[in-house]
Amino acid sequence: MILVSSCLAGVECRYNGTHSYVEKINRLVEDNKAMIVCPELLGGFQTPREPAEISGGTGEDVLNGDAVIMTTSGENVTDLYLKGAYKTLELARQIQADTVVLKENSPSCGSSRIYDGSFSSQKIAGNGITAALLKREGFRVVSEHQIDEL
Repeated sequence: MILVSSCLAGVECRYNGTHSYVEKINRLVEDNKAMIVCPELLGGFQTPREPAEISGGTGEDVLNGDAVIMTTSGENVTDLYLKGAYKTLELARQIQADTVVLKENSPSCGSSRIYDGSFSSQKIAGNGITAALLKREGFRVVSEHQIDEL
């Protein structure tokens, strides 16, 4: 079973109320080969919500307590992101996911690139908090750009 970001299957759950539909991912869901998840909604966020970025590092740093996730208005929303990451981990374990496909660049789901925390559209190498947690726990995590590898 594959676990995929809900927005990649067409669910309008991104921070701005949109989706990032990928036809191949939606077909996996329709064929019952994949299950959808939105770590941010599991953490307690609503859609739409204020944009947020990791400040002071990457998802690994957030997990270690060395960085935080802040909104554009300066609210620290780290706890909600942590809650969503751990709930996603529980779900991945429950369905015995062999692969997790997450939305690139997200402070939660980015699996190789995230925004740098300056809200200036600059990206850095690194994982979002959910991707970092899942990788740390041994799950194969890829982005929508690697879907052809499945």
